[in-house]
Amino acid sequence: MKSKRNLKGAFTGFAAIVIPVLFAVAVLVFLFVMGNPENFQGNNTANLPKPGNYLGTIYKGGIIVPILMTILLMVITFSIERWITLTRAKGKGSISSFVVRVYQKLAGKDIESAIDECDRQRGSVANVIKAGLLKYKEVSGSKDMNKDQKVVAIKQEIEEATSLEMPILEQNLVILATIAPLATLLGLLGTVLGMIRAFSALATAGAPDAVALATGISEALINTAFGIGSSALAIIFYSYFSNKIDKMTYNIDEAGVAIVQNFISQHN
Repeated sequence: MKSKRNLKGAFTGFAAIVIPVLFAVAVLVFLFVMGNPENFQGNNTANLPKPGNYLGTIYKGGIIVPILMTILLMVITFSIERWITLTRAKGKGSISSFVVRVYQKLAGKDIESAIDECDRQRGSVANVIKAGLLKYKEVSGSKDMNKDQKVVAIKQEIEEATSLEMPILEQNLVILATIAPLATLLGLLGTVLGMIRAFSALATAGAPDAVALATGISEALINTAFGIGSSALAIIFYSYFSNKIDKMTYNIDEAGVAIVQNFISQHN
């Protein structure tokens, strides 16, 4: 149990370190790459970007851009981290095939081979099933417990093992869930700021300030694109990873029921 808690804390520490680093990277890229004077007419960031220069165009998105860049980098980073974690949690090979093999071993009253299958499979699902099998083996030879007590003990062991594995699987998913609406709102904020700048340019007495008008429109459109794009990616990855976790949970529940039913049928 201690090792599981330490692992959970490591993921929390991972998020606490990565987010400030990603923000710093986004700010540096915004200021020194996108804000490079060579990207603008007359080598002056106050002027319009050079024709076809997308870095300068994005820079004109204003102060909201580095924040949205950070959010986009967070989506990419935590999606990669979740993919690695869930791939490891899955173990080796198909989970469904693994569950079938375990059930077959139990049907043949070969619990040791079933435990060996868990060792070969590895991952969170295998860890939970192995915990249930070890408790199955332990209570099978116990004379201090009746049948109902043994069944309850197996169920509790599986539930406790599941409760230790689930936080590892779900860690950092809340970040992706939070980013989905947050990115949209920040993009909308940048859009509003850009439109304010554009209308201010139009309200100038005499000829409108063309540079300010173009900058305002760029700010509005760029922030809208960043916000919607980041939100869409966060929703897609969150749904994908949630679905994978649900499938793992179902496999765990299915295996748990099989273990309990097997024990009931073989211990009258």
